[in-house]
Amino acid sequence: MSYTLLITTSDVPRFTALNGNVDIDKFVQFALVSQDIHIQNYCGTNLLEKILADINGSTLAGNYLNLVNNHLKKMLIHWTMVEYLPFSAYSIANSGIYKKSSENAETVDKNEVDYLVEKERNIAQHYTDRFIDYMCSNSELFPEYNNNESDDMNPDKTRFRCGWVLDSQPELVRGHNKRDVSNLTY
Repeated sequence: MSYTLLITTSDVPRFTALNGNVDIDKFVQFALVSQDIHIQNYCGTNLLEKILADINGSTLAGNYLNLVNNHLKKMLIHWTMVEYLPFSAYSIANSGIYKKSSENAETVDKNEVDYLVEKERNIAQHYTDRFIDYMCSNSELFPEYNNNESDDMNPDKTRFRCGWVLDSQPELVRGHNKRDVSNLTY
């Protein structure tokens, strides 16, 4: 996989809450990781490699350009934030790992960071779901989407996965017969 990105480094601060003064070197690796993990997971290896080759050759056009501009960039921007936020307060140097602080700022606790990560994940998943819907309706425009070989990643066509666990005995609701739930209170 090449180091070509589907987005510019200015896209992340422009379209998220990330401050424009954040050093690019602090988040660009998370864009690469997100592209390799999330975007490749939903595009499949062949489609992503075709798009990256077109970007490198300055030949990205037509349906592929539309796909990148209207779907993949939005996905990648927010998946980048999902991956970056947990690390944003830390610096790793020769002498160890440091947590940054400022005189005029208050550091947030882990729950607040987790909340921000989940907000970004929801946004990223929304754009991913739209991408999947688009590809299900237009996959014939992108032959590489369904043309992956054994070592390649096949595209994940599964929409948003919620965190709910369904009861393995659906006929029972809180110890009562499902048909007789009139006396249950919540």
